[in-house]
Amino acid sequence: MPDYRRYFVSGGTYFFTLVSYARRPRFVGDAALARLRAAVVAVKRELPFHFLAAVVLPDHMHFLWTLPAGDADYSRRIGKMKGHFTRSSPDRWQGEQVSASRRRHRESDVWQRRFWEHTVRDEDEMAALLDYIHYNPVKHGLTSCPHAWAASSFRRWVALGQYDVGWGCTCQSAHPMLLDFRGLDEKVGEP
Repeated sequence: MPDYRRYFVSGGTYFFTLVSYARRPRFVGDAALARLRAAVVAVKRELPFHFLAAVVLPDHMHFLWTLPAGDADYSRRIGKMKGHFTRSSPDRWQGEQVSASRRRHRESDVWQRRFWEHTVRDEDEMAALLDYIHYNPVKHGLTSCPHAWAASSFRRWVALGQYDVGWGCTCQSAHPMLLDFRGLDEKVGEP
């Protein structure tokens, strides 16, 4: 079995990638997004953290969170969020589609067992990860512009003046931005 090691920094900022089991499109539609928001709110109420940015795609999501000073327990927060969402999902048990191992561990077929985390080390890395999050729906061919993807914090960052609404945009004959995320491959947990 692999030796999974996590890097914990008290009060740190972390980038997360969470993926659905077998990459099934579990996070599609207003109802699924509302359940996910409710799960995050419930966890924040119990175990506070600062929610910096997010994007939710049909089969995975990315978050940037900062934990309070003296706290490095992001794993507990992720586990609780997954649990809240799973318990609220009407189709969390798919009968024979759930393996014997997952049943033995009382796991449904909503999430992959593990998640990807990366500790943000400096402002440049934070900026690159914010770009990665907000450009992710374009990268995956789900939309042509970041502003057109509703399940993203992009609009909030535009309102804060950190992005221009046309950043990464190709609508109305705009030339596409050529963003290179190759340096982030080992930090974001997806190809």
